[in-house]
Amino acid sequence: MNEGSSWHGITHHHSSTFDTLAMDPVLKQSIVDDLDRFLGRRDYYRRIGKAWKCGYLLYGPPGTGKSSLIAAMANYLRFNLYDLDLLEVR
Repeated sequence: MNEGSSWHGITHHHSSTFDTLAMDPVLKQSIVDDLDRFLGRRDYYRRIGKAWKCGYLLYGPPGTGKSSLIAAMANYLRFNLYDLDLLEVR
């Protein structure tokens, strides 16, 4: 898969946070609570031998805030984001 190519990191700062996100406050708090629960279970996953990961499936037309939500989540968790152009994957 993509022999000869390599990953290159870039610094990307997205200003989206949960404070700036236009979203139903109850749903927003539910997501924050889920992220906090995820962070708190790292040692548990290590103890049981499972991968420490969390996934969300977002769908909708362009411009509905999917990317802003992901950026807010990454900023909240202080995680890096990776943008994979699937047209480049062979």
